[in-house]
Amino acid sequence: MPFIRRNASGAIDSLHRRDEEGCEFVSDDHPDVRAFLGAAAPGHDPNFATLDADFIRVIEDVIDTLISKNVINITDLPLEAQTKLFGRKGYRQRAAKDALKLFGDDEAPI
Repeated sequence: MPFIRRNASGAIDSLHRRDEEGCEFVSDDHPDVRAFLGAAAPGHDPNFATLDADFIRVIEDVIDTLISKNVINITDLPLEAQTKLFGRKGYRQRAAKDALKLFGDDEAPI
């Protein structure tokens, strides 16, 4: 449970674990705390997250296209980006491979 200190306009100025002078106690899910931390408020639009996920897929496909056309090399990207791209690509390949397994691996041949 956080303790908060507000500025003159009433907005949260700082968040504390312990009670300090000038702080007030609020619940973890208080709207002001969520806004201060940048967390989505309950009831936020889930479509925005879906749009973000779709856009990430588009960016990934654009990078793949640039690499396949030799416009860039995978090694031109920072190591962290390479790691994330390879991780996503591996996950997508595994998911696509398993996508048509309707009855699992233990189905008997007909």
